[in-house]
Amino acid sequence: MPDARIRHAALFVLLCTLAGCQSAMYRAYEAFGIEKRDLLIDRVSDARDAQEAAQKQFTSALEQFRALVAVDGGELEEIYDRLSAEYERTRGRADAVSARIDAVENVAGDLFREWERELDDYSNPSLRRDSERLLADTRRRYDVLIRRMRQAEERMQPVLETFEDSVLTLKHNLNAQAVRSLRGELTSIERQTATLIADMERAIAEADEFIGRMRNAG
Repeated sequence: MPDARIRHAALFVLLCTLAGCQSAMYRAYEAFGIEKRDLLIDRVSDARDAQEAAQKQFTSALEQFRALVAVDGGELEEIYDRLSAEYERTRGRADAVSARIDAVENVAGDLFREWERELDDYSNPSLRRDSERLLADTRRRYDVLIRRMRQAEERMQPVLETFEDSVLTLKHNLNAQAVRSLRGELTSIERQTATLIADMERAIAEADEFIGRMRNAG
């Protein structure tokens, strides 16, 4: 399996790329028989996993927000601490999603440029046409995938901003009146989170389909 080979090669690749050279990274992977298409599949899988983890974390943060606004006193400080911690974890998950999507784009760009250059190496016109068609089809599917992923990524920001505003409000006004003032935000944040989760579901489904087609094409 390419995934297993990629994991086993990771330490070697790390040592080869400490200077930050992308071409050295690819050469190191190729030494293990791992091509850019294998890396793209792996990066898409990582991005999908990051979105699944972010889904769960955003849902958990929403539950903490609901618990907070349902309280009028007594447990405020404890619930605030939980909400603050949930916000930090959610921000971390969101950052991980962005980093994974960036990694997908980097490898995809390098793969498509290499694929285009290698079309000129064909001496058989029929094989070249087959490769061109496969490249065009892969690009079309990739464009849908990356658009879905970036759309879901963009949806995270307004939800994070709402959570952050709530944490900041409570940090300096930890009282029942402040909590009541946040209750009006619950419907909005529930709607934003529901939209985000739906967008992530579509991106995850698109990633699964892309991975399946890439593996079958290989």
